[in-house]
Order: sequence, then C-alpha cells, then structure tokens
Amino acid sequence: MKIAFLTPEYPHPKTGSSGGIGTSIKNLAIGLLQQGHSIRVLVYGQKEDAVFEDNGITVQQIRNVKFKGLSWFLTRKKIEKIINQLYENKEIDLVEAPDWTGITSFIQPQKCPIIIRLNGSDTYFCHLDRRPVKWINKFHEKRALQKADALLSVSQFTADRTNEVFGLNKEFTIIPNSIDSSSFTIGKVIPPSGARGLLYFGTLIRKKGLLELPLIFNELIKTMPEAKLVLVGKDVPDIVSGNTSTWQMMQSLFTNEALQNVSYLGSVPYAEIRKQIEQASICVFPSFAEALPVSWLEAMAMQKPIVASNIGWATEMIEEGKDGFLVHPTHHKEYANSIVQLLENTELQKRFGIAARKKIEEKFSTEVVAKLSLLFYESLVDKF
Repeated sequence: MKIAFLTPEYPHPKTGSSGGIGTSIKNLAIGLLQQGHSIRVLVYGQKEDAVFEDNGITVQQIRNVKFKGLSWFLTRKKIEKIINQLYENKEIDLVEAPDWTGITSFIQPQKCPIIIRLNGSDTYFCHLDRRPVKWINKFHEKRALQKADALLSVSQFTADRTNEVFGLNKEFTIIPNSIDSSSFTIGKVIPPSGARGLLYFGTLIRKKGLLELPLIFNELIKTMPEAKLVLVGKDVPDIVSGNTSTWQMMQSLFTNEALQNVSYLGSVPYAEIRKQIEQASICVFPSFAEALPVSWLEAMAMQKPIVASNIGWATEMIEEGKDGFLVHPTHHKEYANSIVQLLENTELQKRFGIAARKKIEEKFSTEVVAKLSLLFYESLVDKF
C-alpha cells in the first residue's frame, strides 16, 4: 500500500522540533516500511515547500499560506490540492492525520480516504487539565472528526473522553502507539539499588504532573535520604500561572534537603536520554494528561520498572503490580511508598522490567502495530 501521514511535526533536522505525534508517526512509518509499504509524510507549517528522503520515507514539507484572516482556510485548501494530485498520480492510497487542532476540518479530497488517529486533541487535553479550550480549536477538531472517513485511537480512554468532550457517538478502532523494540537494547549497566534512583524524561509541564513530582520526592527523601532524581526534557512556560519556567516553579516546591538530590539536565540529544534510562533504577511519570505516551513505552522496552499515574490510559499500558505501580499523582505519600518498595527490592525491579519488555514485544512493537494498522487501512480502501 501507499500510505500518507499528514502532521504538524516530524522528528528530522529539516522539519524542526517534534513531540509525541511526530515520534509515533515515525515509529509506525518505519514498521510499515519494513513490511514493504510506501510511506509519505506530509509536514505542514514548514518554512518552505520541499521533498526529501529519510531512510526510505518520503517527507514532503508544506509551507503554510500567509493571508491575513484566511491563512487557516487557504492552507487547508493547499493541502487538499496536494492530496488530490498525489492520489490521482497513484502515489498514495489514503491519508492518516492526527486529531490535534483538526487540520482536516476543511480538507475534502475528491476520492482519497481520510483517517483520523486520536493522539489527544487540544480539547481533550484541556478537559483533562481542567482549563478552557480555544473555541476555534474545538470547532476544527470536532468538524475533522465528523468529516473523517474512519477513526482510530491509541487508547480506549482517549476515544471515550473524545466522544464525551465533543458530544459525539463515534466508533473508534483502538490501535496503540508503538516503538521499534529491536532498537532498544537492554542496558548492560545494573544501577545500584536506591542510590541511583529515579528518572523523569519528557517535557517539564504541569499536565504531566511536574508540580506534583517535587512533593512526591519530598516524601521519598524522608524515608530514603540518599535517593536521587534526574529530570530530562524541555522546560516550558506554565499556561495556568503565566510563569515562564515550570522548572523554576518546581524548585520552590522541593525541600532544601530534597533539592540537593535533584539534577535537571534540560533538553539533551536522544542518545543521552537512552543513557539516562539505562542508568536509572526506576522511571516516574505522574501525569494527569496523556493519550498513550511513547516515553513510557521506551522505558518499558529498556526493562525499567515504572511508577506512573493511575488515570485512564495508564491501565491500558501497565498492569498494577505486574509491570509497574499505578498511583494518583496527588497521593504523594502513597506514590513515594511505591517508589521505596521498588528501590529496596532489586528482584522486584527486575521482575517488573522483564514483564514490561515482554508486553512491549507482544503488544506495542512496531511490527505488531503496523500489521494491525495495515489491516485497518485495507478494510477502508476496499470500501472506496
């Protein structure tokens, strides 16, 4: 098949910075490519119109149309024209797009089917984060879902909440995010119990529980004063308070004793993130708002036990007491106690890690997810 992905981001130096959407698309694209299919990634919001190859994946950069008041509409029509041309030239069979800000809301190709895969819309995340959503984003996201030819979701929780926040009653096929498990070699480094401690990697932002993590670590230090916490990721402004730095807000929440054991490395190359995962005893993710996070999958693939939030999507990834612990982010003492239980028991760490890796290979590997996606694509194309 010839599959196209429409996206605002893609992890490549030519296309700029990328988050979870871009990473999940690239992981799936690699899986589909390995199974012999043709992949084209259409990246809008670029500085220029250009096409280049990325290890067998065709990446087409699309520059947004600049016209005061009509840029959003004209850009969508430009993308629609590109999709029509690619489809007529038999270069693509279908297009998959994310739900984020509803880029396909006014894109109506002549024949090419459009799939929306939920990775979490702005409306969805605002709902989970309990803050207002921009009406224009909600309008486009809802319209895109209503106009789509088919719908996917990376988790059942995200599908259910999306129906709820938009007042829809749509059917979603659940196919999770994936990672290439073969590229995540299990580390040879055996971290010392307790002393090396914890790792959080990802954006430093309120919705991922980063303002709860200091309070959790404060409780941990009371029981285990030698524990360490390493933070890796981009520091961003806090949308609620207006503070320009979430890290600055976090520092004020740590006790003096706890802060001495915290290291913030900022944004680092991906190879360095892998090194930090390898050296960590436990990965912690006290998030309030996710769809199905790739960072958790990466930690699981490297056989790291996880202590994460127990909200919605988490139970679709981690089985409590088997491959991780799930605790609500605001239950600071209970969260800290779960961490202590793991830090004091290297055998439990090992057992959780092995179970996590096995789950990645059986459920979240690119090979498995690519096959599921392909079956879905074929069933849709057969209807056109």
